[in-house]
Amino acid sequence: MKSYIAEFIGTLALVTLGCGTAMLVGCDAANGGGYILTAFAFGLTIVGMAYCVGNISGCHINPAVSLGVLMTGGMTVKDFIGYVISQCLGALAGSGLLALIFSLGGIADKTGGFGTNGLAGVNGSVAAGLIVEIVLTFFFVFTILGVTSKKGNHGSFAGVVIGFTLVLVHILGIGLTGTSVNPARSFGPAVVAAISGNTAPIAALWVFIVAPLIGAAIAACLWNFLSKEN
Repeated sequence: MKSYIAEFIGTLALVTLGCGTAMLVGCDAANGGGYILTAFAFGLTIVGMAYCVGNISGCHINPAVSLGVLMTGGMTVKDFIGYVISQCLGALAGSGLLALIFSLGGIADKTGGFGTNGLAGVNGSVAAGLIVEIVLTFFFVFTILGVTSKKGNHGSFAGVVIGFTLVLVHILGIGLTGTSVNPARSFGPAVVAAISGNTAPIAALWVFIVAPLIGAAIAACLWNFLSKEN
């Protein structure tokens, strides 16, 4: 149960700080400052949470990461389900908190939808969106599996490596899909946006659930092949 609570808190932090930054500064590719700030907000949150809840839950705060860990033998199916539920609830709570703050403060949401993901950057192409999210999630999860493995021998630097890898995939992905690589991170804002009257993000939500899971599964299969004798 403590691991589930840690995953809830970590995902709440990721959505609140990451999506909140995007909402506040905007993440249009033409606006370089907001673009980079958003990328670093997501990445630095991961760094902070890795050293905060990492020893409790492993700091997955992402169903795709949990799937990768499950497929490489790092957790049980029961815990995987518990993690995913906790992560989705944390994302909902984070988005709800942002809705409250921005509403009470009369602050304009420069993303137009609580930092939701979309296909505008790939001209609405579902195929392109799927490819982007599969590739970015593959690199992200593959890095996590490597730096957290016993053979990785990265010790206390794993959190920094993972956080800055998330910054990197955001630098490419923000202008294309808004960068998900995390089904929970996409789920929370899309649901809260729909409750607030903006149902557009819900239509493409499946892309940001399916693609990261596929990318994570590919990363796990390749990692198993490369790292295990059998």
